[in-house]
Amino acid sequence: MFAALLLFTIVAPSVLHAQTSPPAQAPEPIPTEVRTPPPPATPPDSATAGIFPLDQVHRGQHGVAYTVFEGVAPSAVEVEILGILHNALGPKQDMILARLGGKDAIYTGVVAGMSGSPVYIDGKLAGALAFRIGQFSKEPIAGITPIQQMLQVKEMPQGGAAPVNSGNAEIRPIETPLLFSGFSQQAVDAFKDRFTAQGLTPVVGLGGGSSTEKQPEPIEPGSSVSALLVRGDMEIAATCTATYVDKDQLLACGHPITQTGSVSVPMTKAEVVATLPSPLNAFKIVNTTEEVGAFTQDRQTAIRGEFGAKAHMVPVTVTFHTGTTTRPVHFDVVDSPDLTPLLMLTSIYQSMMESNSYAAETTYRIRERVRLDGLPEVDLTRFAAPTAGIPAALGATLEIGEPLVQLYADPARRGVLRSISLDVDALPGRQTVEIESAEREGGAVHAGDTISLRATLRPWRGATRTVNIPVKLPDTLPDGPIRLVVSDAATVDHMLEAPANHLDMNETVAALNATHTNDRVYVTMLTPEPQARLEGRTLAQVPISMANVLDPLRLNRTLTLNGESAVAVTSVPMDAVVTGNQVVTIQVE
Repeated sequence: MFAALLLFTIVAPSVLHAQTSPPAQAPEPIPTEVRTPPPPATPPDSATAGIFPLDQVHRGQHGVAYTVFEGVAPSAVEVEILGILHNALGPKQDMILARLGGKDAIYTGVVAGMSGSPVYIDGKLAGALAFRIGQFSKEPIAGITPIQQMLQVKEMPQGGAAPVNSGNAEIRPIETPLLFSGFSQQAVDAFKDRFTAQGLTPVVGLGGGSSTEKQPEPIEPGSSVSALLVRGDMEIAATCTATYVDKDQLLACGHPITQTGSVSVPMTKAEVVATLPSPLNAFKIVNTTEEVGAFTQDRQTAIRGEFGAKAHMVPVTVTFHTGTTTRPVHFDVVDSPDLTPLLMLTSIYQSMMESNSYAAETTYRIRERVRLDGLPEVDLTRFAAPTAGIPAALGATLEIGEPLVQLYADPARRGVLRSISLDVDALPGRQTVEIESAEREGGAVHAGDTISLRATLRPWRGATRTVNIPVKLPDTLPDGPIRLVVSDAATVDHMLEAPANHLDMNETVAALNATHTNDRVYVTMLTPEPQARLEGRTLAQVPISMANVLDPLRLNRTLTLNGESAVAVTSVPMDAVVTGNQVVTIQVE
């Protein structure tokens, strides 16, 4: 009875409610999901798409980006706008922050080579994917360069260097894959850090191409395009994505490659063979194809290419001689202060290692000639031998690159390089000698005498040898002690070197041509008379009266005066790299 009553009190209210409720109505249909229409299969045309105003960009908007993951046709990538970071790239240089979606972007993440991929909101061009946020982000978060900032480069005149943006450690440009075709990993690794410091990601052997191979598909927004930095027997190309394209020009990358301002670099189409996903270093594997113009601007927010333009490149010929065998290597390199020396070093090092004569114990005799507009030819000969920690081929490469570094570092440089020619003879073994001692027997000497110095030389391996060096003294010398320096070329160059004043490139060329060959033993006399350096020339033993007359020229840095004169007296060939120095003092009566 109690159980029945308890059951009634629990169940009765629901029963009563059911009895007094109105008749049940048919359930409402479940609303179907509202789906966003798929983005167009191809990106909108730049001329008709229009520009999406930056001041209308806000969090929560959805857009679409286009980039090539494989082949030549751009694919759509979902874009969710997260907001705007004001002044993120510099004063009045805003950046749009976005999250990428879709199976491709989620799988690969933010990929080197993706920079420049156009982003559209409501069918209008908003900007370009250009920046990577953080180093090991778990989501494909990217920064977008607003198209308004990129279009400033479209109308920019030729000339002038670009201002450098120091950037933010957590906001880095998406790396530009730098494809090395015909290079070994060893050659690229020797200079990898220098390329990486400029935001370029070296990729060796994965791809290739030919600037004469036709690609019928036109360049459109989202297409991959390449800047051809070296072409010929070897190739180096930097690849990113086109953002804006019209009949005359295109804008790409959304950030600089080197930010050097006005440039002249061949522009080619490109085919993406594959996109390599990696949490550490995802990049596109690319083949470059036909040349279609030239990149003419490399600025903070974009690089600009002009269709049909012809780029100036420096032809380089390297001829290797090994016994009776001759092997020529030909390539062209861009004429760029920031890149040419580095590209030359890498290409020449690779050329060295391709030779059958390449070995750890090899000495190279190098003749280097550089032709410039309106200047005398730079013509240098020197030797390079292996040293502790530096292989011979790398040492020879650095010897070759040093004059180029000086020419490009000189702010007075004008005009362009016309050609570079190298003749390289490979000599077996480590051909080096060190000046161990030097002496002269006998008493006092007189002006005009011919004396004999004896130098002891120690080769890399083997017994020491003695060389007698006849020295003809000048007809006029002051009485008293005179020092004779028996030395290598570097010591002579240091004694005769003038501080660079960067007023005239002729001085730089003259200084380079005056450098001494490092396979000789030199004798240099130090006398107490003043020495002047005027417009790249050395004036030794200057009378005090003339030094007083020339002294005012020091104010404009065209003249330097030293209290002691260094006079080159004689030299003796050694057929080996000479190092070291010794001083012999003679008494003149």
